[in-house]
Amino acid sequence: MSTDVIDHRIIGEDLQAVVITLDPGETVVAEAGSMMYMQDGIEMATQLSMKKDSGGIFGKLFEAGKRVLTGDSFFITLFGNKASQRRDVAFSAPYPGTIVPLELGEHNGQVLCQKDSFLCAAHGVQVDIAFTRRIGAGLFGGEGFILQKLSSANGQGQVFCHAGGTVVKADLKPGETLRVDTGCLVAFETSVDYDIEMVPGIKNKLFGGEGLFYARMTGPGSVWLQTLPFSRLADRIIAAAPSQGGKGREEGSVLGGIGRILDGD
Repeated sequence: MSTDVIDHRIIGEDLQAVVITLDPGETVVAEAGSMMYMQDGIEMATQLSMKKDSGGIFGKLFEAGKRVLTGDSFFITLFGNKASQRRDVAFSAPYPGTIVPLELGEHNGQVLCQKDSFLCAAHGVQVDIAFTRRIGAGLFGGEGFILQKLSSANGQGQVFCHAGGTVVKADLKPGETLRVDTGCLVAFETSVDYDIEMVPGIKNKLFGGEGLFYARMTGPGSVWLQTLPFSRLADRIIAAAPSQGGKGREEGSVLGGIGRILDGD
């Protein structure tokens, strides 16, 4: 199946969105619930499978089930331009961070991503599951055994992923190694070897605050990292929530406590 070539622009700084301009007849596929707006002439359709031929209803259910395993929703949404002129459709990120545009043709036709990072892509791109090749990486890699594989039949296609905070890209030479916090890994090329390495030293393990394991990425290939994993952000929010025993920002103020009482907190 051929892949549509779409025009896009990314707007925003900390809370980004991607605006995609579709020519008449072009289509973009997106994660359910990510659409921000669409102009007149854009029509939306929801379906179970990205593939035209998925072996009937059971094949489509199987494809949908694989997406659920990678953190995506059961359904996918297609947005097609049925107008006679170019029209825009926009998709927003689910939490503060950066939208990462990738052209599969520049990365050997496919990339591997952490679960639930997929935002949208040109029609023809497939979101599938990929299993980590090492048992240690699956058990201790933070993302489990299952990753997302973004690919297309012709090796081409534009993909948009979301990462927390700022994105850092590292281009590794053959044999070059990068040790990464497991939660900070966003995506990497299939030529990169992904494994897990234990943090050295008992004091580092107990008091280093970085967990027990690193993700070890060995080149050649590109690796994309995020500065603020959503899990780290969520942990800080939960720790600061008064209902969870944390301290609110107005903890030192008498009015702060009275305000929470009046609000029913």
